[in-house]
Amino acid sequence: MKKIIYYLIKSIQAGIMIGVGGTIFLSLDNKIIGATFFAIGLFMIVVNEYNLYTGKVGYILDNKPSYFIEVLVTIFGNFVGTFLTGFLLKYTRIYSLIHEKAKTICAIKLNDDILSIFILSIFCGMLMYLAVNGYKTLKDPIAKYISVFLCVIVFILASFEHSIANMYYFTVAGWSGKAFLYLLIMILGNMVGGLTIPILNIWKKNFEK
Repeated sequence: MKKIIYYLIKSIQAGIMIGVGGTIFLSLDNKIIGATFFAIGLFMIVVNEYNLYTGKVGYILDNKPSYFIEVLVTIFGNFVGTFLTGFLLKYTRIYSLIHEKAKTICAIKLNDDILSIFILSIFCGMLMYLAVNGYKTLKDPIAKYISVFLCVIVFILASFEHSIANMYYFTVAGWSGKAFLYLLIMILGNMVGGLTIPILNIWKKNFEK
């Protein structure tokens, strides 16, 4: 139980950081600058070793089945963190600005079809795995940080779907039954994307022998 609470706290912290990154993005008119500063969220997550779903799901194959419990706790904690951030901002002077922008962004997502959302979520999952794995494995400190920032900037500018970021946007814009359904599709797509690179790496090793 102690471990579960520990995972939950780290997951809530990650959700808050994604909420902060999302707030920066919504507050800026320039999409490129907004995407660049959104990346501060993931940067703080990897530096502080918080638990982010899209950063952990790609390592399911490397761990025991019990690791999946940590992933589930992470999703819940990320939701709590993003929801708390979005909810508290309703009582600030910046809410009217970010609310309108979030509504516009979420309307585009919810007017899309499920297959499109799923595919866009897969590509986001791939980029998030590459970002986190790059930070973990690259020895050059500059390359470590560049991998984090570039992958985040790319997924935002390409309009790929990040389930945890969308938890925050839906909270600010307003939840609906369709939003929850689409969020589940995004979570699944992020998982498929996060596992795609590791699975391909396993297959690649078989041909290297």
